[in-house]
Amino acid sequence: MTQSKTPHILIIGSVWPEPDSSAAGSRMLQLIELFQSQEWDVTFASVAADSEFAIDLEKINVKKVRIELNSDSFDSFVKELNPSIVMFDRFMTEEQFGWRVAENCPDALRILDTEDLHSLRRGRHLAWKENRPFSPEDLYSDVAKREIASIYRCDLSLIISEYEMKLLKDNFKIDVSLLHYLPFMLESVHEYEHPSFSQRKNFISIGNFLHEPNWDSVVYLKNEIWPRIRKKLPDVELHVYGAYPSQKVFELNNAKEGFIIKGRTEKLWDVMINSRVLLAPLRFGAGLKGKLIDAMTYGTPNVTTPLGAESMHGDLEWCGLIADNAQDFADSAVKLYSDEKLWKQSQQNGIKIINTLFQKKEAGEKLISNIQKLSHELQSHRMKNFTGAMLMHHTIASTKYMSKWIEEKNK
Repeated sequence: MTQSKTPHILIIGSVWPEPDSSAAGSRMLQLIELFQSQEWDVTFASVAADSEFAIDLEKINVKKVRIELNSDSFDSFVKELNPSIVMFDRFMTEEQFGWRVAENCPDALRILDTEDLHSLRRGRHLAWKENRPFSPEDLYSDVAKREIASIYRCDLSLIISEYEMKLLKDNFKIDVSLLHYLPFMLESVHEYEHPSFSQRKNFISIGNFLHEPNWDSVVYLKNEIWPRIRKKLPDVELHVYGAYPSQKVFELNNAKEGFIIKGRTEKLWDVMINSRVLLAPLRFGAGLKGKLIDAMTYGTPNVTTPLGAESMHGDLEWCGLIADNAQDFADSAVKLYSDEKLWKQSQQNGIKIINTLFQKKEAGEKLISNIQKLSHELQSHRMKNFTGAMLMHHTIASTKYMSKWIEEKNK
């Protein structure tokens, strides 16, 4: 890191942050707030078009810059900015801009925020589509080769779940010095002042509809789970919320069956605290589930799958029930909805999970300490990562010239 009084971090995002639309957006805002708490200057750059749902970066004192793909204008921009740290929000972003950062700002610490492991999500999706169990062989895809190469090229990668940390160390043999476990960073939750069991009603499902695991879970609910629940609870409704609903989503709406598509909500806390149980029957995916974190935060117990609860609760009791087939899921949903004692205990379990595993202060301090340590030992750290240096060499020798060719072609 440069020795300037105020470190400057450049975040290169594939999209502008939308904390109300996705867990990835919420995580990015948590990171920005952490960096600003250190009095670091933050610049956020992206090639994406503006979104009406993106946070107003300038309002939170983050400089917003639009950049271009395959353009030497980025080289001039980053050289002039001369950031101490550059963070890429997905491996695809690092592929596009990492080599340019390395060439123009060689002393900048390069961080990859993986969001979740795309190769793991892709492998699980493939296994699910082929109606078979997920196996280690599903990991070794072209996406994995790109993602792991990106991790090696960076000085540090932020990994959101313990499962993914173990997978990277055990399956891909990545040195722990290149990885940093960073779950969601949350404020402590105290006793709830939200509506009680008897004051709440109906089920809720929530998730960005552009995210395939979320869309699949809604279809699964509609076709296989909700009819079973409805038989036992004929007067109860399921309210389905999520960002970016398309026509195919709204076509699932059926008021007669109590399956209500609500679409985007601007008041997540309001709809969550008035719902009795969250349903999240996720069948593939990766990372941590923002919807389950939100449910714990607002005191709404949930029913999810083993995959949904993965790396979410350590050895603590789950904040609801876990089921892995449609009938068990429906039975669990009815039980949790009807049993006030179980519901209250599940709510308390959620408080304990957040206050034990997702503490903002502790997680933030560990990340800042690691960044500062690496910044002061950057050259020796890179010397130990010959694989990363080798991959960067070949990336510059190949990706660079492909990008230059596109750049000339565009002219």
